[in-house]
Amino acid sequence: QVQLEESGGGWVQPGGSLRLSCATSGSIFSFYSMGWYRQAPGKQRDLVATIYTDGNIKYVDSVKGRFTISRDNAKNTLYLQMNSLKLEDTAVYYCKAAKNIWGQGYWGQGTQVTVSS
Repeated sequence: QVQLEESGGGWVQPGGSLRLSCATSGSIFSFYSMGWYRQAPGKQRDLVATIYTDGNIKYVDSVKGRFTISRDNAKNTLYLQMNSLKLEDTAVYYCKAAKNIWGQGYWGQGTQVTVSS
């Protein structure tokens, strides 16, 4: 059973930065692709960044150049560095571990990110 726990959310002004963390229950990065999703009120949960088992990374266009996904194998922790935050980045952010990032997997409980002036 994979367990995930996000942290690092909060309130930030437009243009600010936050770093989200997702602590995992073990050394899973060799076996699972890891993704950061977000869900704004009234909207579906969308994938924003993925890091695959081989280290390849993909971003949705709306966060390219602003967000950076990374992982620390020694700490079993996934990160999402978010810079130049915009109002539309406001959402609950979730990390996910899955064999196929688009399929069934394990989710964390989410962390709220609010971008507001």
